[in-house]
Amino acid sequence: MRVLITGGTGIVGKSTTERLIRNGHDVRVIGIEPDVTISGAEYVQCDILDYNAVLEQARGCEGIIHLAAIRNPMLASAPDVFQVNVAGTFNVFEAAAACGIKRVVQASSINAVGYFYGVVEPRTHYLPMDEDHPRAPSDPYSFSKQAIEDIGEYYWRRDGISSVAMRFPGVYAASSTSGDAFLKRRDSALNRIIDELRQRPEAEQKAVIADVHQRALAYRATRPMEFNPGNPNAGFRSFPDDPLFAAYIYQRYNFWAIVDERDSAQSLEKGLLADYEGAHPLFINDDHNALLYDARELAHLFFPEVTEFKSGLSGTASLVSIERARQLIGFQPEHSVSKLASS
Repeated sequence: MRVLITGGTGIVGKSTTERLIRNGHDVRVIGIEPDVTISGAEYVQCDILDYNAVLEQARGCEGIIHLAAIRNPMLASAPDVFQVNVAGTFNVFEAAAACGIKRVVQASSINAVGYFYGVVEPRTHYLPMDEDHPRAPSDPYSFSKQAIEDIGEYYWRRDGISSVAMRFPGVYAASSTSGDAFLKRRDSALNRIIDELRQRPEAEQKAVIADVHQRALAYRATRPMEFNPGNPNAGFRSFPDDPLFAAYIYQRYNFWAIVDERDSAQSLEKGLLADYEGAHPLFINDDHNALLYDARELAHLFFPEVTEFKSGLSGTASLVSIERARQLIGFQPEHSVSKLASS
């Protein structure tokens, strides 16, 4: 297949480009960086905000993988995040429509639901999280991801372009998700903290989590992870003296979901080739939680408000379901943290 990849030089883009070349696809990559050489692929400098330039690069292609975006709200102002992510995506789909391309695969985010960067915490209606869960973003990046999913639906209605929007969580480079280095990243110290908390009476557990929750809400209301040149505290802060709070701020709001870059590439290729119609958001992540901790215990401790479980959370299962991706495109993690832990 002749494939256009936008943003093909990032972590996901590089892995995807390599996979498609290895599997015999004819690949053209576009990006804003000049003078990039990609072995086995054509590279063209192109800004996705320039519709005519995108249209020219889409000509002759049979499918598009759209990855170019501002990847978090700390990297640019809210208007810039929204313009690049949303207008750029509109341009890509519009070019596909003009060229008669009927398959687009794009990178959405787990944040389309609205948790990790959100200023206002959405209600968690049930677990495991799935694609039917309501979206309630309250930051510009997450809102842009909601909007690009809607763009996919628009072009299915209007032009019959079938697409999938991959809701990736944190994507880890293969070089950092192997052996001891990755197991250290999983933070076994946090597992011990959770173990110790679980040994305390139920009322004390709830009180500790309720306190952390209220402090997390107050912290997030200050918009610490949004671009703000006047705020020296903006960005990812460490809390070495309060690891439970740090875990709550960052990991709990991402449901301990992760994915290896190679599995993200797998999902994107399968999104191009699988037999389906329509526009579909898909969660793409490991089928185990990043801590390899008992899933029911994580849910009970960190999501005490949740009383509905749509499917069993057995063993160390992910709190984010990938069942729809399995059914629609045949996705199955090949580089699970569970395999690394046992190797």
